[in-house]
Amino acid sequence: MKIWLINQYNMPPEHGHLNRQFNFGKYLKRMGHDPTVFVGSFLHNTKIQMIKDDSLIKRYVNADYPYYFVKTCNYSFSKLKRIYAMFEFYNNLLKALQSFERPDVILGSSAHPLAAIAAIKLGKKYGCQSIVEVRDLWPESFVAYGIISKKNPLLNILYAGEKWIYKNADKLIFTMKGGKDYIIEQGWSTEQGGPIDISKVHHINNGVDLEAFIYNKENYNFADEDLDNKKVFKIIYAGSIRLVNNIKSIVDAACEIKKIGIEDVKFIIYGDGNDRKFLERYCFENGIDNVIFKGFIDKKYIPYILSKSDLNIIHFEQNKLKKYGASLNKMFEYFASGKPTLSDCEFGYDLIKLYQCGVVIDNANAVEMAKEIVSIRNMSSLDYEKMCSNSLIAAKEFDFKNLASHLLELIYTDNPN
Repeated sequence: MKIWLINQYNMPPEHGHLNRQFNFGKYLKRMGHDPTVFVGSFLHNTKIQMIKDDSLIKRYVNADYPYYFVKTCNYSFSKLKRIYAMFEFYNNLLKALQSFERPDVILGSSAHPLAAIAAIKLGKKYGCQSIVEVRDLWPESFVAYGIISKKNPLLNILYAGEKWIYKNADKLIFTMKGGKDYIIEQGWSTEQGGPIDISKVHHINNGVDLEAFIYNKENYNFADEDLDNKKVFKIIYAGSIRLVNNIKSIVDAACEIKKIGIEDVKFIIYGDGNDRKFLERYCFENGIDNVIFKGFIDKKYIPYILSKSDLNIIHFEQNKLKKYGASLNKMFEYFASGKPTLSDCEFGYDLIKLYQCGVVIDNANAVEMAKEIVSIRNMSSLDYEKMCSNSLIAAKEFDFKNLASHLLELIYTDNPN
């Protein structure tokens, strides 16, 4: 079966964490199918341009199936250029696809809506199945984050576009489990007099490629006195250090640990971003010496780093979208490490709670986080190991090998639920 997977912001594993379509392609190929992935040439949240000449499309050489970059401009410093790049990707994709054979299935991932629109239009053109993958709730996210006022008339146009996409796709895949809840709350289901048949709404979460994770853990390690120190309880955060991530909340929890006189707990933070220098200065000026900033680290080292932790920590900004569930790439790598996870945000259909592989304290403040960290540190070895084993159970459930099988099941059946 020929399956096209379209997502402008997807990227090969060595360049970042947005690998969902890459991983689908990898395992669909092993299952005997013929996947082709199309992504943007300017890699999202980086400064990397994969097409440096006038070519419209370029094949990536390190995949055993066709994986193509489609030309877009560099947009890292401009929101207007980013919007332009969305239309550029859409137009260049349609041009490039004229030389490809007809597919059986097209999946467009709505990292932005134009990829979804492309899947629907191309599905009608080729008479094949169109699937829209919903990663973000556009434009609901704009409202939740205060980007657009609920009173803005533009919002009605955006909601109408979203509803058109959901209506015209043959099938919908939400990466968050509450996709059906969202459509029903909007009043868009056919049972409510709306245009969307709720039976075509499905869910495939994000996950982790366990094969790659285990390989990297075993083959990409390094000596680090902080990671190797067995006398301390190591708490690890790996990710961006930007305003939206609010790593200050983790630093504040570390400060509370310091205040109560516990010296054998260390917070090790991997990653970079605009807030890093401020936080390093803040820690120095306030004597918070139990936080260590390691800076950017190549993604291939993350599995080894996480395997050396005692507790992994997730922070997420509170907003009304959390009730629909979450599909954080980082969380599944944390699961794969076989160590418990502490989260300060309870999501709908919360996986940490479901698999009992950590602790969730909704909207936790620094004092509450510190108290729970101490509790986990003092936990009996039996209870701690149970959380560790549950983490691995969750990771296996969301291994991309299994997720690709779920995708095939959805493709082959009208209603696999």
